[in-house]
Amino acid sequence: KAINDTKATYQVNKVSWQGDPCVPSNYMWDGLNCSYGKLSRIISLNGYTGTLKLSKNRHFTSTEVARITDNFRTVIGEGGFGKVYFGRLDNGTQVAVKMLSRSSKQGYKEFHAEAQLLMVVHHRNLVSLIGYCEEFENMALIYEFMSNGNARQHLSAHNPNVLSWSQRLQIAVDAAQGLEYLHNGCKPPIIHRDLKTPNILLNENMQAKICDFGLSRAFVREQDSYISTCPAGTPGYLDPEFHILGHSSQKSDIYSFGIVLFELITGHPAIIRSPEGNMHILHWVTPFVERGDIQSIVDPRLNDQFNISSVQKAVEIAMACVPTNAVERADMNRVLSELKESLTLEISSGRSQRMGN
Repeated sequence: KAINDTKATYQVNKVSWQGDPCVPSNYMWDGLNCSYGKLSRIISLNGYTGTLKLSKNRHFTSTEVARITDNFRTVIGEGGFGKVYFGRLDNGTQVAVKMLSRSSKQGYKEFHAEAQLLMVVHHRNLVSLIGYCEEFENMALIYEFMSNGNARQHLSAHNPNVLSWSQRLQIAVDAAQGLEYLHNGCKPPIIHRDLKTPNILLNENMQAKICDFGLSRAFVREQDSYISTCPAGTPGYLDPEFHILGHSSQKSDIYSFGIVLFELITGHPAIIRSPEGNMHILHWVTPFVERGDIQSIVDPRLNDQFNISSVQKAVEIAMACVPTNAVERADMNRVLSELKESLTLEISSGRSQRMGN
């Protein structure tokens, strides 16, 4: 219905048009600037720098939200905004419904920012926004449902299904592709500002997609940074330069990605907790890496089922992401390219295995 309404409004007569903002190019949406490489993608919308109008075609009423969640019956998550509920649309599509709690620490501004961004930024490795509700105090974002939870859950020592090394690398490649798109495929570039394993969701095919864009910012110039008096992000993933300079940039995302990659390699969370005290994952891995003892930091649950050259390259990539000086960090083009090489090494070795085997 929404596509038919849009066709009628814009007088699009081509039967093949299915709602893509960029395709066919003759019917690109007003105000858009799209690139047409292997995949068409939006590179700008009316000079977007953080303020967009929400699409009326994707609005849900509060009554509809209550119905699709079966009166908010099943909670599948909870974050800074509030609770996330499982839902099902009238056509049977499974969705995740994020409700804004009145006591939310993040509030309307970040909630609205996430909706604004995901209405116009689309990529196979970014979680898709299906719609939103904005009625009085009832606010909700409706997303595609990611049935396999998040990467952190799969890395937990309490999860009996152990991710193989090839699966971990594929998750890293997927997340890197999503982040590379935000940094280089969007004009102006976008920084996520809260990249972490709980914000990397997995669908039924174990494809990874980045979520939670409430803290994201777009900039007119690539070299711009976001000045703030309070940290944005999660302890363990925060750019150490933020505490000195008070700003976030693309390099802040790259630092966070390096921490994510070390989590995938080691299985440990960003902050390792023990009776002796807490330790940052970097402080734990660095002495081993400096000695060349890569084997000792690899998740023992992998049972040596990996190509050591592949792991070595992944460790080198992670280290290239996390220098204290942001200028010394790799960019996402390099990170993505080398991660793909690492994955190729693992696959060619014939050691990849299915989860749980």
